[in-house]
Amino acid sequence: MKNGDPNCEASVDHPPDEDKLKSHGDRAVVEYLRVQPFYADIADVVARIVKQSLDSRAIKIHSVQHRAKDATSFGLKAATPADENPDEPKYPEPIKQVTDLAGVRIITHFLSTVDDVDRMLKTEFDVVEKSNKGMLLIEADRFGYQSIHYLIRIKKDRAGLPEYQRFSGHIVEVQVRTILQHAWAEIEHDIQYKSLTTIPKEIRRRFVTLAGMLEIADREFQAIDDANRTLEDTAKQKVETGNLSGVEITPNALKLFLDRKFGPDGRMSEWSYDWTARLLMSLGFRDLREVEEAIAPYDGHRLSMTRYGSRQGQISRFELMVQVALGEQWVDRHPWQEEEWLTRRRQDIDRFKSAGIETGTYTIEHPPTPLLNRMIG
Repeated sequence: MKNGDPNCEASVDHPPDEDKLKSHGDRAVVEYLRVQPFYADIADVVARIVKQSLDSRAIKIHSVQHRAKDATSFGLKAATPADENPDEPKYPEPIKQVTDLAGVRIITHFLSTVDDVDRMLKTEFDVVEKSNKGMLLIEADRFGYQSIHYLIRIKKDRAGLPEYQRFSGHIVEVQVRTILQHAWAEIEHDIQYKSLTTIPKEIRRRFVTLAGMLEIADREFQAIDDANRTLEDTAKQKVETGNLSGVEITPNALKLFLDRKFGPDGRMSEWSYDWTARLLMSLGFRDLREVEEAIAPYDGHRLSMTRYGSRQGQISRFELMVQVALGEQWVDRHPWQEEEWLTRRRQDIDRFKSAGIETGTYTIEHPPTPLLNRMIG
């Protein structure tokens, strides 16, 4: 009975008609397979627009994925019983009613990037609907982790172009989540218990703990990224003003320092600055002020001509300046201690001395860093 009233229409209290629903799902699959290539195409197109739009805005993400809905998955969804009458399908016309036939997933590194992606989507597409699936799961008393879902269409101005005309008006689902949110969502497919009311207490406790840890981890990653940006901005300002005291030796800070001292060198790779920064730290340098003091007496161009007979690149000239400034200390502290290498370095020192260049003018007071020595090899 409904609300205890015998005159009310009786609610459906028997199992759904599985044969009827399966038959409906099978017919839906046959119909869907005819149009699946179209949805694969529109998903690919939207993914390409997304990638280009993110690149043009310099928004860094982890990845963009896209797909047309799997036929088996579509059939199961088409056969879902309706809430109000489980004998009938929830989607009488699944091709028209199921909104995730074409899907794009944008996976970010940080929470703040989710907002950047939101602004991009609202600018580049017509957003028909936006929903926070994490909040919906909480309200439905189910386990889950945050994921923002959009239903979007290609904008009319773009859809008017010949290559996009056939996609005009069609819906694509876009999911936006962080890497940690994505990890949860992937694992969630294998979670047997979905309801807080049926899960055993011990498992429930562990789920709740894990969800909290993931949320904290996402926030902490964001805080680390924010702190790193602040440190990099501070280092940039100090390098530009020549105030190098306390500026940590990082690849970015070293590049700014060398660009300012020697001029930019587009031939240098990120790896080169990373390796050189680790080398300086392994030798015992603590900040860029000490590095500047060590190389101040020397002319990188002259050292390059003396050692190689030609002008070398930015980092090669800089390393020669450090080598000459430290002299024997460079040889003793360098992570490469093979006999042949040691012999060549001492020959270099003799070559510079023969050219009238004083070596070993700077002494590092701090001990070398053995851990970084091992990392460099």
